[in-house]
Amino acid sequence: MGRTIAIANQKGGVGKTTTAVNLGASLAAAERRVLVVDLDPQGNATSGLGLRKQEVERGAYDLLCGRAELGRLVQHTEVALLDVLPSTRDLAGAAVELVDVERREYMLKDGLAAARESYDYVMIDCPPSLGLLTLNALTAAEGVLVPMQCEYFALEGISDLMATLELVRSHINPELEVDGILLTMFDSRNNLSHQVQEEVRGFFGEKVFELVVPRNVRLSEAPSFGKPILLYDFSSKGSQAYLRLAQEILGRDAARVPVATHSGV
Repeated sequence: MGRTIAIANQKGGVGKTTTAVNLGASLAAAERRVLVVDLDPQGNATSGLGLRKQEVERGAYDLLCGRAELGRLVQHTEVALLDVLPSTRDLAGAAVELVDVERREYMLKDGLAAARESYDYVMIDCPPSLGLLTLNALTAAEGVLVPMQCEYFALEGISDLMATLELVRSHINPELEVDGILLTMFDSRNNLSHQVQEEVRGFFGEKVFELVVPRNVRLSEAPSFGKPILLYDFSSKGSQAYLRLAQEILGRDAARVPVATHSGV
């Protein structure tokens, strides 16, 4: 059975899509079958994995609205074992269309049911809000990974996210847990980055991943070429960081439930 992880933070620009794309690629490089679900109407995970957004006709919107099954919507990427459920322009209107639908918060979970047998990891890239799309992701997920930038006001809004997670646990998805807080955009030359790291670790304790993602130019460049950092510049600090993050997650999950490896395709 695969594990579904929502990558969520209502603040924008904290590294959600960067993490979804590059952690997904790194887990695939570790011979895990991975599906990245692009639930953000901006579609940056879709383009970051090599698809032309303007040419994608069907994707997450069609799954949410019950118009097509998962297997007909998933697309392969350049990375072996890594697939993507793309975003389309229609996704922006999904929240409005689903508002009167019964069990609307379960639409993604129902649509992804088949993925539990087909993938070891499903990574959901959430939009920068706590609306219906993110609620669907939190309902479908077992774990939440929260990227947090090492900048001023890093903890701003986190209390709202944690309150939302508690509500989801209480009323919809009791299995939901915080898998970890991921510190991103860390600049070792900047005292503020060190101060933020100390503050976040003091607040969340062991929930914070040991790995810290550095601020890295190559990591920022990769999406414009439609490639995960592993394919764009394998030796870069950003690439090595996400490979180590994948190993840290695999280590944590091994203590929970062993995950079988698979040969490349």
